[in-house]
Amino acid sequence: MRKLIFIDDDPIDHFLMKHILRSKNYFDTTTYTIYGSLVLDYIEENKANAEKLPDVIFLDLNMPQYSGWEFLDRLQKLQSEINKEIKVYVISSSLGPADRETSSKYSFVSEFISKPVDKYEIERIVENQYTC
Repeated sequence: MRKLIFIDDDPIDHFLMKHILRSKNYFDTTTYTIYGSLVLDYIEENKANAEKLPDVIFLDLNMPQYSGWEFLDRLQKLQSEINKEIKVYVISSSLGPADRETSSKYSFVSEFISKPVDKYEIERIVENQYTC
């Protein structure tokens, strides 16, 4: 089962992602949330049960309550306990090379993608995710 979690605080980005994914069956389940800390709680609670864990996480960096950086730091601490490889795609409106470089230091971050994300970007990611 292919599972995606989309973490972003912008309702417009949620709408766009839902629109992109609506007509395609890229993922069996997709969860949309603004609460990265709750996603990490869920991952920690289910770290030994690979079936319940997501395959892919799309993560916004700049969020007011719990930033993408905080998410990445906590997920990195959990990595050795997680019974599944979870690929994280950082999706950000940041154009600064420092954010791109810093995100690449996390081994589980597959790619840094600039917003807005289009359907061709999602298709490319899915093809890379499930054909490798």
